[in-house]
Amino acid sequence: MKYVIIGAGVAGIAAIEAIRSVDHSGEITMIGDDPHGFYSRPGLAYYLSGELHDKTLYPRTAEQYRKMNFRYLKGRVKNIFREGRQLQLEEGQLISFDRLLIVVGAQAIPLDVKGSHLEGIFKLDHLEDAKRILKHARRGRRVIVIGGGITALELAEGLLARKMDVHYLLRGNRYWNSVLDEQESKIIEGRLQEEGVTLHYRAQALEILEKNKRVSGVRLADGKTLKCDLLVYAIGVRPRIDLAKQADLKTERGILVDEYLQTNDPNIFAAGDVAQTYDPSSGRFTLSSLWSQAREQGFAAGLNMAGRRAAYVKSTPFNVTRLAGLTTTVIGTVGSGCTDEDLVGIARGDSETWRLLPDIIAAQEGFDVNRMRLLIGEKRLLGAVVMGDQKLSYPLEKIISESIDISPIREKLLNSKLRISDVIAEFWKNLNLPKRI
Repeated sequence: MKYVIIGAGVAGIAAIEAIRSVDHSGEITMIGDDPHGFYSRPGLAYYLSGELHDKTLYPRTAEQYRKMNFRYLKGRVKNIFREGRQLQLEEGQLISFDRLLIVVGAQAIPLDVKGSHLEGIFKLDHLEDAKRILKHARRGRRVIVIGGGITALELAEGLLARKMDVHYLLRGNRYWNSVLDEQESKIIEGRLQEEGVTLHYRAQALEILEKNKRVSGVRLADGKTLKCDLLVYAIGVRPRIDLAKQADLKTERGILVDEYLQTNDPNIFAAGDVAQTYDPSSGRFTLSSLWSQAREQGFAAGLNMAGRRAAYVKSTPFNVTRLAGLTTTVIGTVGSGCTDEDLVGIARGDSETWRLLPDIIAAQEGFDVNRMRLLIGEKRLLGAVVMGDQKLSYPLEKIISESIDISPIREKLLNSKLRISDVIAEFWKNLNLPKRI
């Protein structure tokens, strides 16, 4: 059996592990166009801030790769010939396959503002982008950040750590309003300001100004201008579906796959950020750019490619991140259903499931660094945001992901005289679940 994987991210590596758990002798070829190979995409934020060296971004050793027994080709696929089961690289080389997996991920949506072609303007899509940004990050120079979600904040904080004068433009009146509530946004904004980030609300960039072919500032919709030496942006990502379209695979916003990560061609699979998978909680085909879900999808796809039927059941969206230095966990459905003005598409480290408008009641406590918000349905918790103290993150993730009946404590959670953290802690303590940590 000849397996070919296009893409060298976490979904592709997980697929190889899955294939090897079933088929020890099949020929596996991975094709990647990232010059740095496989590394931790979530770790780029810590590389940007100087907390991690680039060498620590690589989770596997050369010996571990050898044991996985696969061939790696550096290059870009130009065409997929479905009838002949062949790929063509840009250099013209043809590669045959029996089973093909497309895990090419998503790419940053370009900034559609006059002057966005100028030098000194950067996105954060991959390690090479981070290296370019750091090459131009100079102490005391001014940088303007445009965008929303986790990546925009990573850019702001990373460059602040490099002693730059950071100005963050928000098109609306608060940060990440599609996922966070008003109080959560204000907590993050307040911490950013305390750290030294200058926030500009209702600030829409109309034109990027030029001096000697380089960015020199931004003209805003209200007529004001802001000078800068550097401009970075993160307005969302878009699945890389051009190759799938060329092969006449079914696509919408991503490559459409069934519960076995299979496309409309039975020999071709897709997983990770490029795949549009079925979400049983909403009944929709959604996108996700979460590292954990990409790994789960890749592993399930690998098993199916090797002949072991394994349905992929989308797990509850779960992400632990750092927002303005504050550890924040987002679980399940937590959003308001509104559109984030600072994002054109889904952000990295994000899930569309988070922002689906739930028919629920919200309960919250804490108005400083330690805060918890629960989204409460009739019989189960649908989502949670935990900021600061993370003692209840694991219990909440299990209660939500396993759809545990919370009827016995529902009224207590809605009782404003009781602390919801105490109610959850007591409920978790009395649950008789296997393999509890």
